[in-house]
Amino acid sequence: MIAKIDKNKVRLKRHARVRAKLAGTSEKPRLNVYRSNKHIYAQVIDDLNGVTIAQASTVDKEFNLEQSGNVEAAAKVGEIVAKRAAEKGVDAVVFDRGGYLYHGRIKALADAARENGLQF
Repeated sequence: MIAKIDKNKVRLKRHARVRAKLAGTSEKPRLNVYRSNKHIYAQVIDDLNGVTIAQASTVDKEFNLEQSGNVEAAAKVGEIVAKRAAEKGVDAVVFDRGGYLYHGRIKALADAARENGLQF
């Protein structure tokens, strides 16, 4: 019998390993990314106080693209989360890619966040 590889299980293991070393502070919060097949979500989190400072996703009301599961949508979410973080006075973050490979939608979100003022 051949064992089936569960991609999400492997991703969660990778994410736990990264999270053991990575934490957001008040001065430099964590930009967390979650990707599903249809949507992408981003949060700026202060782990010390347990507070979400800013968030954006493809299910937000102000998100106005037809497709929500592509690179263009991810870039738009990166732009929105960077602007919301800047409104709250956050300009530097630690990037937490959530165990996903830095490619495609994750890379597009990160690049858009950088272009809109977030430093990481």
